[in-house]
Amino acid sequence: MSEINSPAIRFAGFTEDWEERKLGEVATFRRGLTYHPSNVCVNGVRVLRSSNINEDSFVLKDDDIFVKQSAINIDFAKKNDILITAANGSSRLVGKHALITKLVENVVHGGFMLLASSDNPAFVNALMSSPWYSTFINIHVAGGNGAIGNLSKRDLEDQSIFVPSATEQKQIGEFFTSLDRLITLHQREHDKTVNIKKALLEKMFPKDGEGKPEIRFAGFTDAWESRKLGELALSFEYGLNAAATAFDGIHKYIRITDIDEETHEFKFDSLTTPDVNLKLADSYLLKEGDVLFARTGASVGKTYQYKEHDGLVYFAGFLIRARINPKYDSEFVFQNTLTRKYNSFIATTSQRSGQPGVNAVEYADYEILVPKLDEQKAIGIFLSKLDRLIAQHQRELTKLQNIKKALLEKMFV
Repeated sequence: MSEINSPAIRFAGFTEDWEERKLGEVATFRRGLTYHPSNVCVNGVRVLRSSNINEDSFVLKDDDIFVKQSAINIDFAKKNDILITAANGSSRLVGKHALITKLVENVVHGGFMLLASSDNPAFVNALMSSPWYSTFINIHVAGGNGAIGNLSKRDLEDQSIFVPSATEQKQIGEFFTSLDRLITLHQREHDKTVNIKKALLEKMFPKDGEGKPEIRFAGFTDAWESRKLGELALSFEYGLNAAATAFDGIHKYIRITDIDEETHEFKFDSLTTPDVNLKLADSYLLKEGDVLFARTGASVGKTYQYKEHDGLVYFAGFLIRARINPKYDSEFVFQNTLTRKYNSFIATTSQRSGQPGVNAVEYADYEILVPKLDEQKAIGIFLSKLDRLIAQHQRELTKLQNIKKALLEKMFV
């Protein structure tokens, strides 16, 4: 068995070398439908586009386009065809693909798409997620400088690949299809929990002009009172003006880019240490309950609440620290920064002639409605539990995606 023509990981019982083939011998590629805008209608034939590929999954969309039956001059798509984005204004979307696992009648693919059919479509779809395909896309997809990225049908068909027997292809394809189902399941659980959290943020804080929220815990009836953020915090301070250096294993440095966009947690994947005499930087150390606000740039308004388990953390200069008064619940204050009202405040206040920004005085002037401390704590605890559940789903999802990535590198030649 030759090393170059067999993968590092195989299912038991398979020992023969993989054989070199052209991709066009393993799969048939078809160009999509070109239609005139006058053929678009409310009820007709659904046209599949790039938006029908969500990550690696095929989805039918509420805003899909339909065209008149008379405009159709290509074959309908079938279940287990592979939908591929062949042209797009965003080059990074070109080459995205998904196995069509569910389909309604009378569906075609649009002119910027390709459709692939194969005797072992799940294997081909997995092959198109392997490192070979990523390299191919990087080399062959034109685009950049505003140009539309394009994937040539001929280039795909002419590519040399290695394939095993039909039986081994089927087993590999079924394995990755099952793994994709598991990833999709975790993605749905994650998205569902995120949507529940968003809905509760809208209902557990009062709407504009109202003194009470729509949903409350039992036993709380008092009206909420308006307070400025500056009344809730003991101080607002700008961060450490120092460069980042290699992480020393103890002293962590948090910058805007170290705050996760979705979870608002401190990302530990690229830790650094401030390049400064730390004996003189104690005032920049975060304490339990401190809330950080991004003050400039595209991420202005992004927030993070320090937790003791994050360790020794110094905050950088493009961040503002609010040290919350113990008379108020820090978690409640932090959760307020995840609401639509807060986002509207940031969008309005951050407008500048140059880079968007919000300074400490402007943050201190932001008004929120506040209940009694016991109710603040009840809300903070409840919403933080949802955050932990979301983070748990995200970790499981990331772990499965990393497993898939590793297996794609080892199970193909």
